[in-house]
Parts: sequence; C-alpha cells; structure tokens
Amino acid sequence: MFGLAHKLDRIAAALEAMTRTAGPIDVDFGAAVAFRWRGFDNPQRAAPLEPIPSPALIAFDALRNVERQAAVVERNTRQFVRGRTANHVLLTGARGIGKSSIVKACLHAFAKDGLRLIEVSKDGLKDLPAIVELVRARPERYVVFCDDLSFEAGETGYKELKTVLDGSVATDLSNVLVYATSNRRHLLPEHASDNADVSRAENGELHPGDAVEERISLSERFGIWVTFYGFTQDQYLAVVESRLAAAGFDAEQIRAAREPALQWALERGARSGRIAAQFVLDHAGRFDMVEAEGCVRAQHAG
Repeated sequence: MFGLAHKLDRIAAALEAMTRTAGPIDVDFGAAVAFRWRGFDNPQRAAPLEPIPSPALIAFDALRNVERQAAVVERNTRQFVRGRTANHVLLTGARGIGKSSIVKACLHAFAKDGLRLIEVSKDGLKDLPAIVELVRARPERYVVFCDDLSFEAGETGYKELKTVLDGSVATDLSNVLVYATSNRRHLLPEHASDNADVSRAENGELHPGDAVEERISLSERFGIWVTFYGFTQDQYLAVVESRLAAAGFDAEQIRAAREPALQWALERGARSGRIAAQFVLDHAGRFDMVEAEGCVRAQHAG
C-alpha cells in the first residue's frame, strides 16, 4: 500500500512540475519522430521533451550478423504499433555489436505507422511515470529507450523502473514500451558475498538471498531478452568489406585492407560492428589523405 501511495505522490509531483514549467501543451509532438527527455526542471525551463530533428537511423537490411536478434525485436515492435500486446525488451551482451542500432532500425521501419522514440538517461528513469502520463492520451506508440543501462551499488533508481515495468494501477502502459540496452544481463551489480547469502530448506532446495533475488528480478521485468555476442573473424571482416565497398573501394583495395583491419581489432581486444566502422573511418581518411598528397605532388612536378 505504501508503494502505491509513494507512486501516486511521485506522479502528482511530476504533474505539478508540468504546470510550473513547460507542461504538455508546450510539447510539439509533431516536430519529430524521436525525442530526448530532459525533465521538468531543465535549466532552460523548456518543454520536458526535446525533439531530435534528424535522428541517426538505420535500416534493418543494413545490419550485419545480428539478423536473428533483429527479427525478434522487429516482430515485437510490429505487434506494438499494430495495437497488439507486446513486451518490454532488454538487449544485452557485447559492446558495439548492434544493440542500439536495432532500436534505431525499429524507428526507421515503423515511424510511418506512428512509432515514436523517447531517449531517456538512467537518471531520467525516475520520471518514467510522468513520461507515461505525458503521452497517455496521444495516438502514437512510444518506445522509451535507455541505452547502456546498469545500476551500481547504492543506486536506487532501479526500484522506480521495476515498479513501472510491473504495471501498477497508477501507470497505464497501453501505448508505451521500455527498450533498454546493457552490457550485462543482470542490471544490478554482482558481489561475491551474494553467493554466500543462500539458504537451504529442509527438503534440500536452495533459496537465493535477497541480493540475488533483487538482481535477477529487475531483468525479469523485461518480457523479451535478446543476447548479443562478439563477432567471429569472418563476421568482422564481412562488415569491414561491406563498409569499404559502400565507401567506394574496389575489390583489390578491400583485399589489401583485410590485414590492417584485423590488426585494428587486435589492438582493441574485440571484434564488433562498431570497431569495423571505426576502422573504415580511419582507413578511408588515410586513403583520401594519400590521394590528396599525391595530387599535390603531381601538380608541383608539372
């Protein structure tokens, strides 16, 4: 009962903040398909939702080596925009593989069908009930997106998130889903002492302690878990080659770039789409510099 009363107090405080600052009437929902949550007490005293006029989107067919994961999230999002039941999504695993890119691909694919994205920081999750209230009467479907989500010891914001994901009588999530990415499956930190906090019942069953239960229970609030793994060497090179081809390199130049690409990944200790993209940026920049310097020398020689 206390939890519900606390939740209602939080929503009431958020609604009061709306009237003191910008308020929902000041949010131009038609200004963009993506927004950034900046809260009610932002320094500019502006609307709590900041439009992102030109979000960096990507098409599903441009994603590499994550087709299976993308299909799961795409299907869930398609159900959502068509008014069917759908789940909150947690995308976890290796860095730079394409977790956030899949969310951006969903917006690229379904913005025309009314999907909208609200980017929120971990600290902004405390305002999640107010965000839901702000868009509750809107006809669009909203994905509240938190990138790189995890909580450290002593942080309590996860309790607010957990309550909202559970779906309380104070929070109507009919047109809102939460999508989050994280580098770890369990969003709360693990400690060696957690394993010691395990009890054994009379029948021999093991019962995890409160710390373990708390850690696992937050992730379980997300109905869909999508896991990502680091690229194999062949997968990494395939992404490099695809990006080099898109940048205008010919087949011979692409073959010559294989060894430098592998060395680039080795120095960074991982193979991923992000590392492949960073290599191509560096390689293309170097190539252009050499080309430009060659032209200058030729002009001077002439």
